[in-house]
Amino acid sequence: MAISGLYFVFFVLFHMYGNLKILISGVAGFDDYAHHLREMFVPILPYSGFLWLFRLSLILAVVLHVWSASTLWARANGARRTKYSVKSTVQRTLSSQAMRWGGITLLLFILFHLAQFTVVKFTGDGRGGGDFIRDGVQSPGLLLIASFQIWWVFVIYLLAMIALGLHLHHGTWSAFQTLGLTNTAKARATAKGLGLAVAAVVVLGFLVPPFLILVGVIK
Repeated sequence: MAISGLYFVFFVLFHMYGNLKILISGVAGFDDYAHHLREMFVPILPYSGFLWLFRLSLILAVVLHVWSASTLWARANGARRTKYSVKSTVQRTLSSQAMRWGGITLLLFILFHLAQFTVVKFTGDGRGGGDFIRDGVQSPGLLLIASFQIWWVFVIYLLAMIALGLHLHHGTWSAFQTLGLTNTAKARATAKGLGLAVAAVVVLGFLVPPFLILVGVIK
């Protein structure tokens, strides 16, 4: 669970960096980045080959993470047959419970997020599920802008990012602890600080582009 979780940390940082391209290079730069992902390692791999391998690795990581979570959940429930008489003695259990429900929330959001940009294409320009073409090719940048012009899509995204931040904050610390990297007071403080820093950077980095799109700064 720790290893798959850290792999997700790598992915969200990479994904956040890609999203920030819309701020740095505009629609053209974002489109170039998106198309480059599909052309990586061509002709060694077919077009979009690297992207599909990356997607498959993420699917495998999701399966391993969910399986690990359910296994640990079942093990924790079976470890004690009677309930605690004092709730304050199970602070870690309550924290883990919050992580579980946060993980379920994020899983549902991922399904919505994928549908939003592939099948349904909620957009604020009245075009619905139409294609977004720039210079004769599909433009992920134009689709991104059109999607976050809808206020309720941004609200869903905002709530999901809050859940992601909480998940990353506790999850990063927990992963380091599981891997035996918090055996000293200094190491524990570093792990907690790193977890907080990763959560803050990811949430802020993911929210800035859609917020600027919503208020009309990015058009």
